[in-house]
Amino acid sequence: MMKRRKPERKNPASYLVMGGSLLMLAMLMTDLGDRRPKPVSNKCLEVVQSQSVLHRDKLSQLLSIPERSSREQVKAVISEPYCRLPQVEIRAGVPADREAYPLAFDPQTWFVVLYEGNEYAGYDFVFKK
Repeated sequence: MMKRRKPERKNPASYLVMGGSLLMLAMLMTDLGDRRPKPVSNKCLEVVQSQSVLHRDKLSQLLSIPERSSREQVKAVISEPYCRLPQVEIRAGVPADREAYPLAFDPQTWFVVLYEGNEYAGYDFVFKK
């Protein structure tokens, strides 16, 4: 005659571990939500030169300038920006100035140059569509 196995009962401690794990997961998800970076505003703080645009040849020259070059080296290639955008913090504790140049061949796209102090820190594109 076959003997029937009794269904295993879970130890009450296992329910406690599962409940604790779910609680930790919920707390972790809540905590991560607070650490999300805030969206960066791409609204002009100040319009510098309302007619300023960036042509393809200047864009090509700009893209060949290595990061950490001097601000003057970049300014030798491009003229005054269309506007200045709010500062951002790319590296912790180092504010970066941003200057926007609409592209001559696509005015809805801005080429944004970043400076940390007097150093060229890189670029970004902003799509205004």
